Amino acid sequence: MDSQQQTPDARLRVTNLTRGTTLATSLEVADSGAKRNKGLLGRKGLDAGGGLWIVPCESVHTFFMRFPLDLVYLDRKNMVRKIRENVPAWRLSVCLSAHSILELPAGTIRATQTQRGDMVEFAPAAEGREGLFG
Repeated sequence: MDSQQQTPDARLRVTNLTRGTTLATSLEVADSGAKRNKGLLGRKGLDAGGGLWIVPCESVHTFFMRFPLDLVYLDRKNMVRKIRENVPAWRLSVCLSAHSILELPAGTIRATQTQRGDMVEFAPAAEGREGLFG
C-alpha cells in the first residue's frame, strides 16, 4: 500500500509475511515533511501494537527521545533492508538503501523474529482502534 493513498489519520496493520507475525496493529503514517520532522518526539512511549512509518526516509535520530525503539528499514518493495533493536536515546541510524523506516516499540523485532530480507505488508488497521501512544 502506498502512503500517499492514506488519509491524514489513517492507521495501518503491518504483517511480516515471511515470518507470519504482526509488527503493528495501529501504525501511524508520517508521510509529510512536518510529520517526518516531528516523528515520535515529545511522546512518552509506544504501546504494544503501535508505531510510526516514516516514508520516505533513510535515516533517523533518537535525540531527546524518552524511550528506546526498534527500527525496521524497508526498501520500495517493502523488503527489510536493515534492523536495529532497542535503540536508545541520542543515537543516529542510517540505511542508504532504505525507502522508509518503521519505528516500533523496543522488543518488537525479537518478538516477531523479523530479519533482513523479510517481506512486510501494510493493510488498513481494524476499525475502532484508538491511538496506542502514551
